[in-house]
Amino acid sequence: MSKVPIRIGKYWVYILRCKDGTYYTGYTSNLEKRIVLHNSGKGAKYVRNKLPTTLAYAKKYKYYKSALNGERDIKQLSRQKKEELVRKYEIGGIQ
Repeated sequence: MSKVPIRIGKYWVYILRCKDGTYYTGYTSNLEKRIVLHNSGKGAKYVRNKLPTTLAYAKKYKYYKSALNGERDIKQLSRQKKEELVRKYEIGGIQ
C-alpha cells in the first residue's frame, strides 16, 4: 500500500470582492499571480464578467489539504459570515 505524499509549501485561501459586490473564494499556491490571472479575465468563469476584482481576504496555509479544507469551509459560510471574515481581515491584514 503506497502512501499519499503530503504537500508542504505555501498555499493561500482567498476571497475576491467582485465589481458587483459578490464574493469569489478560491485557493492557490501563488496569490499575486492568481489575482492577476483573475483580473485579466483568464481566471474562474464566475469572475470574468464581474471585473475588476479586489482581494478582500487571504489566509496562508502550510499544507495543501488544509488550504482545500479552508476553502470549503469559507464557501459554506453565509454571506453575512463572509462579510464578518472580510471585516476582520481588513482590520488585521494577511493571516
